[in-house]
Amino acid sequence: MAVRVLVADDQVVVRAGFAAIVNAEPDLTVVGQAGDGTTAVSLAGELDPDVVLMDIRMPGLDGLSATRLITGRGDRPRVLVLTTFDLDAYVYEALRSGASGFLLKDARPEDLLTAIRVIAAGDGMLAPTVTRRLIHAFAQAAPTPGTSQTLDRLTPREREVLALLAAGRSNAEIGDELGVATGTVKTHVNALLSKLDARDRVQATIIAYDTGLVRPRDPHIR
Repeated sequence: MAVRVLVADDQVVVRAGFAAIVNAEPDLTVVGQAGDGTTAVSLAGELDPDVVLMDIRMPGLDGLSATRLITGRGDRPRVLVLTTFDLDAYVYEALRSGASGFLLKDARPEDLLTAIRVIAAGDGMLAPTVTRRLIHAFAQAAPTPGTSQTLDRLTPREREVLALLAAGRSNAEIGDELGVATGTVKTHVNALLSKLDARDRVQATIIAYDTGLVRPRDPHIR
């Protein structure tokens, strides 16, 4: 079954461009388009898409507010934020609003398509430049008060897996590091996501940094 995509952007030409890129793929299909946040929230409920491509700056209800409303309903749909504004504040707010990914609109079409597929599969994706600055920001911030108790829900092995996950390791790489099968890693990842009430690996990574479990090796990365 094709991945169902909703495109939300206030510019008609941009919406049409994204829709054309998505519809050209046999495993993806655009089920609806929205020109503002309010319409995006409404269509997300009516059309039940797997992924919403969400612009940030839109008239009326902005993309971040729309993301909070959409992701607050449950596991689906997942939101991929697309913006021309490469500003840190947008990144942090988008992720904390429940977005599963963040890409700039100048990303290559193949990167956009990969992001849609990855997010639809239940994972998360960030543009590389966004990831570097996100890590830098977390490196400068103290752990959020009270969040360290969150880790008490995890077993020692799940903490190890979370730390490696937050470092950007794949399941196969984590398995090699810990000397266990990839299937075992997947089981640990699913367990820790459930215990942390995290939608995906991106949200789990935020928790790992918030709690101070993970600190970047190089806090001067920009």
